[in-house]
Amino acid sequence: MRIGMGLNYSGGFAETVAELAEHEAAGLDIVWVPEAYSYDAVSQLGFLAARFERLEIASGILQIYTRTPSLTAMTAAGLDYVSGGRFTLGIGASGPQVIEGFHGVKYDSPIGRTRELIDICRTVWRRERLEHQGRYYRIPLPADEGTGSKPLKLINHPVRERIPIVLAALGPKNVAMAAEIAEGWLPIFFVPEKAHRVWGSSLAQGRAARDAELGPLDICLQVSLAITEDSATADALLDGMRSFVALYMGGMGAKGRNFYNDVARRYGYEEAAATVQDRYLAGHKDEAAAAVPEELLRSMSLVGPRSYVAERLQAFADAGVTTMNVTPLAGTAAERVALVGAVKELAADL
Repeated sequence: MRIGMGLNYSGGFAETVAELAEHEAAGLDIVWVPEAYSYDAVSQLGFLAARFERLEIASGILQIYTRTPSLTAMTAAGLDYVSGGRFTLGIGASGPQVIEGFHGVKYDSPIGRTRELIDICRTVWRRERLEHQGRYYRIPLPADEGTGSKPLKLINHPVRERIPIVLAALGPKNVAMAAEIAEGWLPIFFVPEKAHRVWGSSLAQGRAARDAELGPLDICLQVSLAITEDSATADALLDGMRSFVALYMGGMGAKGRNFYNDVARRYGYEEAAATVQDRYLAGHKDEAAAAVPEELLRSMSLVGPRSYVAERLQAFADAGVTTMNVTPLAGTAAERVALVGAVKELAADL
């Protein structure tokens, strides 16, 4: 199991980078840079590529609507080049709130667009002349819509013609597509004991059509991490996660169009999911956070005594998780580094 870390959306990048050398020494394998409606991920990934020689870097995630497929392919090839072959392309549809509310782009056909985007990326990386006449993307534009341009191929020779793609996906069809055509899958709110209820049939469907050349599906998670023998401290740390979960479960989309809320419902938290969403959309964010089920917080995290964290790591591994991206919950750099080292040790014993 690889141990990774996701950087913060809203700030602290310089401070985190200053710590990363120590995290790398403690065993950190990969670092993910998000791109919601914050700073762009690409500039920060380029900075990380120049600063580190072993640490893998990944976008977590680039949204499929905000760049053309060709630009996504060029960007990934460029980051793979400057990092010496250490880049993973994390992509996803995000949600209507971000795509329409911040970018002003229509949120439509995420599955079909993603499939075509991945096909275009791999064509570009193989340095084939780019000719793609799909339902959503037509390259080059037909002569009756453009100027009659000819197909081109990437000028540069990429470090790799198959850059790993990790697809963030939650819905049944999207998850099946991830298991079929991507190197990895990035879910959210993953509860190992219940994940099969939500995604098991989709994963099986996708894997049945999967090309053997892709290798096993890399399942990547983001989890909070704290190792403490004090139950009150553990409870307080779990409570601190409530606002983040409420933001996604309650605020990332309108009613009927919130994929994160749908996941909670499919886990069996229908009443709590409805309450969180109603309160959040009404502007009562604290009350929404209070309604997030404690069981959900606890089961999707690594927070508790060392023995308990080891048990939870085993549960995640048994559910197929292969990359664990941790958010160390600690007040100092030394404590955060120690947590990364500890979870790396525990993962090595699986």
